[in-house]
Amino acid sequence: MIPAIDLRGGHAVRLLQGDFERETVYGEDPVAVAQRWRDEGAEIVHVVDLDGARAGEPRQLDLVRAIAEVVPVEAGGGLRTEADVARAIDAGARRVVLGTAALDLDLVTTLTVEYGEWLVVALDTRSGVVATEGWTQETERTLIELADNLIQIGIQRFLHTDVERDGTLTAPNLDSLRELIALGTPVIASGGVSSLDDLSRLRDLGAEAVVVGRALYEGAFTLPEAIARAR
Repeated sequence: MIPAIDLRGGHAVRLLQGDFERETVYGEDPVAVAQRWRDEGAEIVHVVDLDGARAGEPRQLDLVRAIAEVVPVEAGGGLRTEADVARAIDAGARRVVLGTAALDLDLVTTLTVEYGEWLVVALDTRSGVVATEGWTQETERTLIELADNLIQIGIQRFLHTDVERDGTLTAPNLDSLRELIALGTPVIASGGVSSLDDLSRLRDLGAEAVVVGRALYEGAFTLPEAIARAR
């Protein structure tokens, strides 16, 4: 179970379906939010710099550093160069998440050699194709096509979000997750989780872990309940 902390303007927020115009602020102090999740049992938190994702470069690494001093961090958002990845690791990130940068296979090859197990590639899709640039642009690449390319390069872990379900409290996209998990590389599921039963389905499907945001923030279940169900 990996609680999500999305950063925008120094606050902890959630966007509905990745739409920057549909934002809910869940915490004025993201470090305090991280402390809450740590105290409730989180072993790692998923931190996304939304401003960085939109700008194409990290914008809130100071906050990432402060959160990483409280609880281990999986950090993403705007990490599009080797220097960006190095800066995120220097800020204390336990894992770094590549999104848009994953389309540059030469860069991913270089990063895989240098950082290996530190890397997670976010394969985020809208209407079946990979979305990039903070989910504002759609590509012509399909989920499985790009995943196959990345596995051949040596990527060892994926994060998959169906953008159309993110923040909706509907249900995860089990079909796309099933296809991705079948490739044999560990997959972290994200997007649409609304109940403990969703967690059971993802566990039974073979997901390695689950990133959860809105369901935790709005009390659909507690983190200790989720951890117990996930186990």
